[in-house]
Order: sequence, then C-alpha cells, then structure tokens
Amino acid sequence: KTALAWEVYNCPQVAEQFSRRAWVTLASKHKHDVAAKEALLKAILEGLLGDEARESVPLKLRQLQQHVSLLLRTKRCLIVLDNIKMEIWDTIKPIFPNETESRILVTTTVNSVANACSLPDGYVHSMRSLTPEQSKDYLDKKVFVNGCSPDLDKGSTAIVNGCDGHPLALVSVAKALQGHKLTGDLCEKMIHNLCFRMDENENGHFTKLAQVLMNNYSSLPGNSLKTCLLYSSAFPNDRPVSRKTLTSRWLAEGYIDGDQEIANKKLDELIDRNIIRPVDPSNNGKAKTCEPHGIMHQFMLHKSMASNFIDTSFGAKNRSNFRHLIIDNRTNGTTGNMGHGTGPAGRGRDRQHNIFSSLKEKVDNLFSGSASKQLRPRSLTVFGSVEEAVPDLTSFELLRVLDLKECSVLSEEHLGQIYKLLHLKYLTLGCSVSNVSVEMERLHCLETLDLRKTKIETLPMEVITLPHLAHLYGKIKLKKISGKKLTGFLQGKTNLQTLAGVVVDSNSGFPEVMVHMKKLTKVKIWCEIPSTDSNYAVLSKAIHKFAQAGMATAVGARSLSLHLNDFSKGLLHHHQGDNTIAASRKHGYLSSLKLRGSLNQSPQFVMYLRGLKELCLTYTNLKGAELLAGLGNLKLLVCLKLVEVDLADLDIKIGDFPSLQRLCLVVEKPRFPIIEHGALPRLVSLQLLCKDLVGLCDDIKVEWFEALEEVALDSMLNQQTIQLWENEVRKHPKRPRVILLKKVVDPTKTMSGKYVASRKVYNNCYTDTPQTRLQRSCQVTAPRVQSPAPRFLFDQVEVCSGPDVEDTEFTALDVKLDSLHSIHQTLSSPTYEYNCLTDASVG
Repeated sequence: KTALAWEVYNCPQVAEQFSRRAWVTLASKHKHDVAAKEALLKAILEGLLGDEARESVPLKLRQLQQHVSLLLRTKRCLIVLDNIKMEIWDTIKPIFPNETESRILVTTTVNSVANACSLPDGYVHSMRSLTPEQSKDYLDKKVFVNGCSPDLDKGSTAIVNGCDGHPLALVSVAKALQGHKLTGDLCEKMIHNLCFRMDENENGHFTKLAQVLMNNYSSLPGNSLKTCLLYSSAFPNDRPVSRKTLTSRWLAEGYIDGDQEIANKKLDELIDRNIIRPVDPSNNGKAKTCEPHGIMHQFMLHKSMASNFIDTSFGAKNRSNFRHLIIDNRTNGTTGNMGHGTGPAGRGRDRQHNIFSSLKEKVDNLFSGSASKQLRPRSLTVFGSVEEAVPDLTSFELLRVLDLKECSVLSEEHLGQIYKLLHLKYLTLGCSVSNVSVEMERLHCLETLDLRKTKIETLPMEVITLPHLAHLYGKIKLKKISGKKLTGFLQGKTNLQTLAGVVVDSNSGFPEVMVHMKKLTKVKIWCEIPSTDSNYAVLSKAIHKFAQAGMATAVGARSLSLHLNDFSKGLLHHHQGDNTIAASRKHGYLSSLKLRGSLNQSPQFVMYLRGLKELCLTYTNLKGAELLAGLGNLKLLVCLKLVEVDLADLDIKIGDFPSLQRLCLVVEKPRFPIIEHGALPRLVSLQLLCKDLVGLCDDIKVEWFEALEEVALDSMLNQQTIQLWENEVRKHPKRPRVILLKKVVDPTKTMSGKYVASRKVYNNCYTDTPQTRLQRSCQVTAPRVQSPAPRFLFDQVEVCSGPDVEDTEFTALDVKLDSLHSIHQTLSSPTYEYNCLTDASVG
C-alpha cells in the first residue's frame, strides 16, 4: 500500500493538480499527547511549505492547527498520511476544513480505520495479495533469470505457495536465494524453514519481514487477543476453519472471559486488522470460515512451538509444559498441512515423511514409562487413526478440547475412554462413529458437542440434559420421553442454546420438549411428518412459541432454520387458527429465519416477525406477488436471500425493504426480478447467482445503488459476461468489487447446493481457475529513493517526508493499473475529500 501511495504521490498527472504536497509516515508506536500532535502538524506544515518558509513554521499547537487549516482552504493541497492509526486520525481530523479542493490520502492495515477516515463521502481502495501468476513472474525476473528446469519449476512453485502472495515475503526469499547455486531442493528448503531463517537472519534478508510480522502480533491489545491468535495456528492452513469452531474452542480453553458474543468480537477484531482473513462469507456478510494469512500462520505456529504452546512434531523433548497437541498421521497423500515452517508449500507425503517419520517409534516413546505422567495438554487434535496416534486417551486427564472430526478410525475402546475425560468442554467426533453410549452423561463439564461428521442418527436424551451443554450440532433424532426425564425438561433442566439440528418424525420427542427449552436461541429442524400426525400440531405450536419467546426471556439474537418436506407445507399456518397465537400476530422476536421447501401459501408467519434482520427462502415455489405479500412489513430486514427456479415475476419497488443492505438472488434460469430505480437505497452487496447468465441484467443497474460495495457472480460465467460486469462496476463512483463464487452441489440430494468462496482472494475477486481470474496488471516502477528521506524523532512518534521504498524493494513488484486509475480518479473527483488505501495482506 505504501508503494502504491508513493507512486500516486509522485505521478506527474497527480502532482500537476496540487500546488502543495506533503508526505508523512507515522511510526507503529506513538503517544497521543500535545507534543505528539504538535510534531505531526509541524511535519505536515513543513512538507506543504517546503524549503521556502521552514523558519516561519509556528511552534504552538493552536497556531499549527490554524496554519494548516488556512493553507488547506487557500491552496489545493495533497497530504499523504502513511500508516495512520485511529487515535491520530481522531485528533487531527477536526482541523481539516470541509468543502475544500485539497485531498487527503491515508494508508492503513485496519479496515475500521479506513472506513472512519473515508467518512462521509470518501473512498477506500482495498489491496489484495499477489496472484500466483504475479508471484511467479517476479521470481522469474529476480531469481530464475535464465529460465526454469522442471526441477527449478517445482522449487519456484513451492516458494509461490509458501509466500502465499505476500510481497515482502517474496522479496525476502528472492534476496536470500541470490548468489546461491539454485536447485529445486534448495528452494523448497528455503521456504520450508522460513521462520527459522527469520530467527537466524544471517545476511539481514528477513529483517523487514520479521519486523512486520512481529509488529502485527505485538500491536494487538491485551494478552487474551494474542493468545487467541496463537491458538488459531493449531488449525491446518490449507483448510479454513469455521467461525463457530474457532470461537467455541477459545471459550472452552478459557482464553476468553465472556460468552459467544465476546468471542465473536475478538475474531472480528483480528479480521478487522487483516491478520485473519475471511474466506467464505455468510448471508449476513459475516465470515462463515476464516484463516490466517499463510505467512502469518507460519510465524504464529513457529512462535507457539518455540514456547511449548502448541506441538505438532512428536519430538523427544520434555512435554510437561505444552498446552496443545496436534497429531496428523494420515497416509497416501491425504495428509493436511499444519504449516510447520512450511506454509502452503508443505503438502502431501514429502512433508509427512519429514515431520512424522518413525511415527510408531515416537508414539511408543511418548506413552511409555513415566512419559505418560508428564502429559498435561489441554487440547488434542487428531487427523487419521486414533489407534495409531494415541494408544490411551485417558493419559490426557486434564483435556478440555478433543477434536476427532478428521479421524478415520475410532474404536469402541477409545470411545469408552472419552467418557472418562471428565474435564472435557469441547468434543467433536468423526465419520467412524455411528452411536454414543448413555455413559456420555458423565461428561458434566461438556459445553459443545459436534456430531456433524458422524453417522449418529439417534441421541440418548441423557446427553441433551447435560448440565453445561450449550451447543449441539448434527442431524439427530430424539426419542419420545416420559416420567422423570420429561419432568426434568419441564423444570428447565436443559441448558441448550444451540441445537442444529434435529429431525422430527412421528416418533420424535423433540416437539414436546422444545417448548420447555427456555435458553434455546438457535434451532435447525428437518420436518419429516405429515399434517395428520399428532406431532405436527405440537411442533407448530412449539415453533410459534419459540418465535415469541424473545421478549419473555430477554435473549438477544434468535435463529430458526426449518426444512419442510412435501407433507408439511402448511406447518407454519397450522397453528394460526388457535386464539393462543394471537400475540404472535403483533410481535415476533426472531432475528434470523431460513425456510427451505414448498409452501402452500404466502408466509404470513414471516410478516409478524417485525424484528427480523435476516431471511432466507429456498425453493418455496411461491410467485413474486405471493412472496412480497408476506414480506411487506419487514422494515428492519438487512439481509435477504431468495433461491428459486426463477424470479422473473418479482418486482421490488421504492419503499420495499428500506433497511436492506445485502440481497442474494440464486436462480436456475437467468430470469431475475425487476428492481425499480431508487429502491434499496442502503444496498451494499448484490449477489446475482446463475451459471447461465449472459451479459448484464436489463432491470438491475449497478449505478442505481449508491452505497454498493460488491457484486457477486457465478464463477462459471463466460469471460465475456464477467468482463461486462467488471466494466459496469468501474463506472460506479465507489468502484464496487466483483466477487466470483463457486457452487458446491451435494450429489446425494436433489436441488441442493450452496455458493462458497474459493480458496483464495486475489485483487478483490474470488477466483477458482486461471481462466476465471481477471488479469489486468502491468508493471509500474516507483521512483528509486537513493537514501532514507529526512526524518526526525520525538518520544515514540516518527514522521518523515517519504517512504523507504528501496529497503523493501516493492518497486520491482507489479502494481495494478486499475488501482492507480481508481486513485487518480478519486483525487481528481470533486466528490471525495478523503481517500484511503487499506492492505488486506499482513503488514
């Protein structure tokens, strides 16, 4: 981001528009006292005045503020503030006058800072990691100047994957390789041992990279957030981890003092700082899955292992102090990537041989003799066979977290050992498990139970009544109960908050007990009963009562997901004739509702949910007029997703959905609704998903939505259609990004599939193959700075008149032409006074 800002700052077309220019770089550490403000304003003023009047610069804060403000009003000025922080921006923004021709360009790695700096009418340009093609081109120019043999090509690929699009990592590795006799093996060793090389740093090639990574870590507020970040390195970096899994494990480990909401805020803060990146967005815009940047993952894992916080290698060292153990003994190329100093390059059997060689010998050594007495990990994650990896689970007597969802083999003996781990708070099981015993009721501390990957169909009711069990995931059935067990539910014995989900059939006991689950806030139900069944009316009543319970229980967000079969079309209307439901016609306290399956009439139940913020309707077979009839009163709706065969008969007019920010339309036939010009004034995300879409939509114009930030399309569209949409969004004042999403279809189900983000994000586009990537890059070389620019220090604040471009060698990397074009346009625009560059790659 600094290199791009520096290129814009020195661009002749930009320079000629401004009579005064100033560049100020702020250090990562700074104070916020009067002296710091005075030094910053003095640096701005000296940059604007140049050599002509340096001696006339005032020394007092008030005089400096007046002088800068006057200069901005009377001259057309360009000020660049590199590496801005929120505290600094809050202190200096008041002195910048409104309605001026001057422009302020700031750079930051924090999204919230960028948004604050761009308000109310500014522009944010988000930079992304380099594509593999760009990284490969750079290596060819700097390292493999004489071409690549097949051996060197393999090494080059390892570097590209290991650096994961991080420009500074790529530059550092290229420097370190220069002067060596290149081989594929040398390249692979270089990237596999990257963090160790950063520690040694013999020739200083990795100084800047190590500093950037450490600054990202050390700048985090509080030890709790640092620990949470280190813990995220326990997950393989070739598989994004779900938000719920990560936050639930933080809570189970005791790293967060609070509830799920606080854990979500911690994760959002890491995402806001671009240290952890979102991968798969959900309907409401929140990241459903996420991952650390590849380089940051390596750094955190290396730091965690060095401090015995996390262990993955089964070495022979003393293990009395480590907290988290990860064992991966998958074979035949199925080994995942823990990123043990390797990054994404270290995949497959080669890495398995290097790290987990002689596995049986080391396992035997770990669990033999007195070694077992020293085992004190708090979490254990196993990939592959538990029998080979862990002979005796009871050795981990203090275990809080046990993650076995990727286990291919789990014997009944091991399952019985799990029931003896009385401190367990988080348990997830894998595909080899088909049933659980009543003995699970011994796990009194258990808070989260994840059975989604198992073959379990029926769960003992004793599990549901565990005193601390708050979150249960799977697709399970609950048998009917009576007597003492039912009395326990009637007395509010269950602590469940999340049940996602439960299958309700004729023999299900869930409808009867759902009414008494006072703490339930999220529930997912598969309805497999006909309207003639006695459970049908009971379930309908329970659902309506759940929708009303928000006010009575003072619970916040409440979510209902309902899958209907062909015999339960009228489930939501069945109970409306009962006088006891009259209250629900006035109030409903669901915040999220997902309905899947045919409905026999307009969803009147929905229109009474006045506080609904998120709604997803899938294959309801309702026509456009019927849909709108049931949704007209949802004034607070923020997210709307409609999945149908086509939506051609749906008209959205001015006044409909006044609060809507995210609209997702998924159709099989390329017939989208008509959206009237002026409707949906707050829309920021528009997703038009159909693989057969050709060209633009005549009845949906991008320029009509002034707040639009992104347009999502099917990744299977032809290149010409993608290019048309790219050209269209460039005309929009805010330059929304175009996102390509991939549809994942479950072959075992009809009409089933969901859109997900692809593995990586390149230049604001989610892409899947080289054919779907939009390559619009050209090489731009920034001016070389022969020596560091003049600077001065005061306390912990550093300001200077230009970036140290030569030190990082960012000048040799490709800079997007459209990035330069966008920033040039905004600097010239009469609309934007504040402009911000934010970097989505670490540092």
